Amino acid sequence: MTKQVKPEFESFARIRVIGVGGSGGNAVNHMVSSHISGVDFVTINTDGQDLHKSKAKRKIHIGKNLTRGLGTGMNAELGKQAADETREEIQDAIKGSDMVFITCGMGGGTGTGAAPVVAKVARELGALTVGVVTRPFSFEGAQRTRLAETGLAELRKAVDALIVIPNDKLLAIVSRDTGIRNAFAMCDDILKQAVEGISDLITQTGIINVDFADVRAVMQNAGSALMGIGTAIGEKRAEVAAHAAINSPLLEVSVNGAKGVLFSVAGGDDLGMLEVQDAANVITEAIDPDAKVIFGTVVDPTLKKGAVRVTVIATGFPDSGVRSSLFSASQRLTAKKDQDVPPASIRNRADNKRNDGDVPEKVMSRESVKSAPSSHASSANDNDDDNSWGGLPSFLRGK
Repeated sequence: MTKQVKPEFESFARIRVIGVGGSGGNAVNHMVSSHISGVDFVTINTDGQDLHKSKAKRKIHIGKNLTRGLGTGMNAELGKQAADETREEIQDAIKGSDMVFITCGMGGGTGTGAAPVVAKVARELGALTVGVVTRPFSFEGAQRTRLAETGLAELRKAVDALIVIPNDKLLAIVSRDTGIRNAFAMCDDILKQAVEGISDLITQTGIINVDFADVRAVMQNAGSALMGIGTAIGEKRAEVAAHAAINSPLLEVSVNGAKGVLFSVAGGDDLGMLEVQDAANVITEAIDPDAKVIFGTVVDPTLKKGAVRVTVIATGFPDSGVRSSLFSASQRLTAKKDQDVPPASIRNRADNKRNDGDVPEKVMSRESVKSAPSSHASSANDNDDDNSWGGLPSFLRGK
């Protein structure tokens, strides 16, 4: 009998997504249903009934003595106390993680109060900790908005990097007949896109590979962060996809001045080196000239024929950074015309895009070059939350 040799170390990063509160739990349910690979899911809530509906493998009922199985009624202090009360169980759920995503909707009591506690625990245990949260719709009221602002300030101090998605920005890209249920479902899908866009970079292998060390180099102690995905077909597809990624309207700050950028280009076997260079030029021209830039490429056979996807993560923004248009209105019209038009439903969007090509001198590539597997690998690229709505990610165009 052959003796099995155990590897001296695990060759993959352990990633956990923790949904906190009702909105965080809904986002996790959507991610589980979408079969995001290489990720473990945990839900944390004070509301026992809501927690019972969770699809996560691990569920943590916090504040049993405080709320008696009910929610917090928009009382963030109660949410914080509930998390502190169950701190050891939270530690046990996070232990061993290399990277932890914390997702929630800011403005509620549990998510707003408990998420910073969970983030502190994750960082104390040595995990790269990234918050991916939503800011409430304006129609949810001034009190919820104020509570969200307070919670965001606390969470920002507790995480390595924070991606904030203002729900109000969804209103500019949906039709008037979009129901409120579908609007909130879109919020869940955006949160999923942010988590999947980053986690795929780590869990999937590319021709020019991006791994956890690269993601950590860009996101550790980074503060505000952007994550954008753009997809395109046709002429100048890589360039158009890169423009779409850095001009996503759904995030809060502009890519301008970013000091850390990680991006990935995915496509089919026809993806060319010069196309990768085109995408890289678009991105590097928009950021700080001295920024740390890491890139990867992957051939993804699951992509729609002729499609290219660019994924961007950007960090290290100036404190006073304000969003500004990265390219002209005429260029946005061209981009929208050339980009791949997705199916009507956001949930039926093609989870496709990744590309491979050439790189400008100012961009640092991974030294290791590996063959790409048939599974699709998402490229990480920096996302710009531009005031212009023209460069929408493909999965939101046509809404």
